[in-house]
Amino acid sequence: MWLSYGLLTLILAAGMVYSISARKLTVIAAFTGAVVAILVFAGAGFTGLAMMTTFFILGSAATSVQSKTKEDINAAEKGGRTAAQVLANAGTAALCGITILALPAHTPVLQLMMAASFASATADTLSSELGMVYGKRFFNIITLKPDTRGLDGVISVEGTLIGVIGSVVIAAVYAIGMGWTVKLIWIVIAGTLGNLIDSVLGAILERKGLINNNTVNFLNTLVAALFMLLFYLVL
Repeated sequence: MWLSYGLLTLILAAGMVYSISARKLTVIAAFTGAVVAILVFAGAGFTGLAMMTTFFILGSAATSVQSKTKEDINAAEKGGRTAAQVLANAGTAALCGITILALPAHTPVLQLMMAASFASATADTLSSELGMVYGKRFFNIITLKPDTRGLDGVISVEGTLIGVIGSVVIAAVYAIGMGWTVKLIWIVIAGTLGNLIDSVLGAILERKGLINNNTVNFLNTLVAALFMLLFYLVL
C-alpha cells in the first residue's frame, strides 16, 4: 500500500512540474488536476490514473498540432488550461471516484462510467483539435449543411473517426488494467455518443451563448457516463 501511495505521489509531482513548466496547465489548474487524479486513483487505482494521463497526453499533443492553422481560424488554445477546464474534462471521472468511495458495492459500473467519461473527453478533444486540421468537408451536426470550420457544432467525417480512435485508446487502457471483455465496445460507443452530444450542444446552445465551452465539455462526459450506466443495466 505504501509503495502504491509513494508511486502515486511521484507521478503527481512529476505531472504537476511538467504541466506548469511546459505551460500546459496554470498553477491552480495543476493543483486541481492533482486533486482530481487522487479521486480517480481512489476509485480505479492506477488504471484510472492511466486513463486520465492518456487523455492529458493525447489532448496536449493534439492541441499542439498545426497551432498556426488554428490561430488563423481563431480556434487555437491560448495559454495553459485552467482549473475550470480541468474540471470540465475530468470532473465526471472525479465524481465517479467519490461515489465509489461512498458506494463500493457499485464499483464495477462506476469504473466503467469513469472510463466512458474519459473516452468522451478524449474523443471530443481529438476530433476538435485534429478534425479542424485534417477534415476535408465540414458541416453542421444539426442541419447537416456545409458550415464553417472551427465553429461550435461543426464536424467532419475525419474528425469524428479520429474521435472514435481516441475512445478506442481509452478503452484499451481500461482493458489492460481491468480485463478484455465486451464492455470495451460499450466504452467506445459511450465515448463516441458523448462526443456527438458535445457537437449537438455546441450547435444548439453554445453557439447562441446560452452555455460556455466548459459546460459543454462537462455535459458530454456526464452523458457518456450515463450512457454507460444504461448499457450496464440493459445489456
